[in-house]
Amino acid sequence: MHIFVVILHVIVCVAIILIVLLQAGKGANMGAVFGGSSQTVFGSSGAGTFLGKVTTALATVFMLTSLFLSYTAYHKTSSLMEGVKHGVQKTAPVTSPKQAATPETGKTGSNALPISPAPSK
Repeated sequence: MHIFVVILHVIVCVAIILIVLLQAGKGANMGAVFGGSSQTVFGSSGAGTFLGKVTTALATVFMLTSLFLSYTAYHKTSSLMEGVKHGVQKTAPVTSPKQAATPETGKTGSNALPISPAPSK
């Protein structure tokens, strides 16, 4: 459902852009003022054109899909990071220099086992 609404939203966006670019602006008849046109420049233009009605319908669909997408984004129930634990790994702290491993012997303290070398490949 969500993917369908996103696709519809994008299609409506492109359609609104194209239809608005196809329409003639209100100022297209401004040159007719000096030529004595029969239409009024800024007054009512009578019944709406077909492209005007389509623009209104697409704008309504655009607003409804925008509201739906914002509502679903706000009330999202699942998350990508939902199963991740927020714990921090604890490491054993070194409390004194005697307990730290010495590079020469590889031993920590007096009763530790020596560190074995890494296996060769």
